[in-house]
Amino acid sequence: MSGRLITLEGGEGAGKSTLVSGLCRYLGEQGIEPLLTREPGGTALGEGVRELVLKPELRGMCAESELLLMFASRAQLVREVIQPALAQGRWVLCDRFTDASYAYQGGGRGQPVERIAELERWAACDVQPDITLLLDLPVHTGRARAAGRGPSDRIETEADAFFERVRGMYRRRAEQAPERFRLLDASAMPEAVLAQAIEALGPLLNEVHP
Repeated sequence: MSGRLITLEGGEGAGKSTLVSGLCRYLGEQGIEPLLTREPGGTALGEGVRELVLKPELRGMCAESELLLMFASRAQLVREVIQPALAQGRWVLCDRFTDASYAYQGGGRGQPVERIAELERWAACDVQPDITLLLDLPVHTGRARAAGRGPSDRIETEADAFFERVRGMYRRRAEQAPERFRLLDASAMPEAVLAQAIEALGPLLNEVHP
């Protein structure tokens, strides 16, 4: 079986963690045991980067440092986890990937798209997902959901305008690559979002069970 990389993207409170759990359960029922990972994180180095990036005390972190830290985590994840898993024919479910840098560090922080694209080429080995599930919902809805999860991390403390830019960039990315992106209505109930995701994965699943 060929390896597949499925990425989940979306803003704060979009329900990615809930969807990942549902997809893992569904794929298991189809005889596919996916490898679950996340960004930033997924490796010992990546989890250390995650702690740094999200630490509220580091609010003074500049946009360039944030971008490079994200790609440091991503470079390790690609080489240590994703590429070996794909080579073994595994399906990989990744909670955020390079599109998140275009959205958060590009749209949100104003980093040039060309800079992110260059980092994608050499730091992330230009690895591209087979499909990207974009959980889209209004910023105020997502932030209200996220507020109930506990203390805010460094990124969650940003203003609504920041997250509007993030959402806008995500949607532009989806428009630019319709063959890869599937836009999911994340304002729906979790079971409805899962149903949307399963339908989106249909073509990939048909390759396994024609």
